[in-house]
Amino acid sequence: MKPIHITEGVRLREAELADARDIFRTIDTQRSYLGRWLPFVAATRTERDSYDYLHAVLSAPADRRELLFAIVAEGCFAGLVGFKDTDRANRKTEIGYWLGEAYQGRGIMTRSVEALCGVAFGVLGLNRVQIQCAVGNSRSSAIPRRLGFTLEGIARAGELQADGRFSDIEVYSLLREEYVLRKERTQCDGHPDE
Repeated sequence: MKPIHITEGVRLREAELADARDIFRTIDTQRSYLGRWLPFVAATRTERDSYDYLHAVLSAPADRRELLFAIVAEGCFAGLVGFKDTDRANRKTEIGYWLGEAYQGRGIMTRSVEALCGVAFGVLGLNRVQIQCAVGNSRSSAIPRRLGFTLEGIARAGELQADGRFSDIEVYSLLREEYVLRKERTQCDGHPDE
């Protein structure tokens, strides 16, 4: 897939094995920040762990391969965004994401997730996109709310954190018909939602 332009200086490009070094370096230098809400941070101890993750994603058979994108801002690796747990038979997927601390608060992830919604509903022909956020992770949950997702409810004790505690998870969804209506409204208004 061609790179996706997000904003001036920011683009998404399909992740590749060579990204393992940047992924690991970002995780390793921001363990406290990223590890607060991302359980995989504690299990990512070496660059090889990042490489093995990328290899597993990128070597999956074509009919089961998930699209994973590196977020590149001003030429530097900023984070990851991609699909996971895609159910092609039922035309649904989940979007997962994380962003380095230096890139927070600039709308990068909101626009990246919005772009992936376009891929999901347009290119992939899916009908439902889901996002899950730990209760209390307000930066993460602001993204689906900003993009018109519906909070369906709370999955109690839905994610095991690195410290052994379980977090409740907010489950958000967006349907293709809602996405299309929102895009039409945005085009009629002449400006995107912020």
